[in-house]
Amino acid sequence: MANMHHDVDIDNPETQHEESDVNIRAIFSFAIGLFVVAAVVHVAIYFVFVYFNNREAGANAVRAYPLSIGQENRLPPEPRLQNNPKQDLRDLRAAEDRILTGYRWVDRNAGVVGIPVTEAMKLTLQRGLPSRPAAPDTPGPAAAAAPAAPGSGNRR
Repeated sequence: MANMHHDVDIDNPETQHEESDVNIRAIFSFAIGLFVVAAVVHVAIYFVFVYFNNREAGANAVRAYPLSIGQENRLPPEPRLQNNPKQDLRDLRAAEDRILTGYRWVDRNAGVVGIPVTEAMKLTLQRGLPSRPAAPDTPGPAAAAAPAAPGSGNRR
């Protein structure tokens, strides 16, 4: 059956194709016009960008405000941010280690000297901790505040 259609020669002289279906010249003219408009828009955007860039560079220039004259080196109030916190921590620990592991004057006029912690611990073990002297046989505050026994005759 598939061969039946190929063997038949259909000739219809009244049917023809349209020769003016597509205007090639109009399509190419539109494409060229579109390309030219796109190029002009790109060039215009480039010049607008250059203009805004130059304007922004001029706006960011250092301006001398009347109230800021003479205050260039003024620091903000405390507390300020640390520039190098890791180094600050190292310096703090080194200073603490010097205090804890070295001898120093606490009060030279009174003769008070700071000694290393390890030496202070050894002296404490040798001498012992200070204690209070034994109190004389006087009733303490707990004994004075105790209620009187019933029937002791303290009635009013």
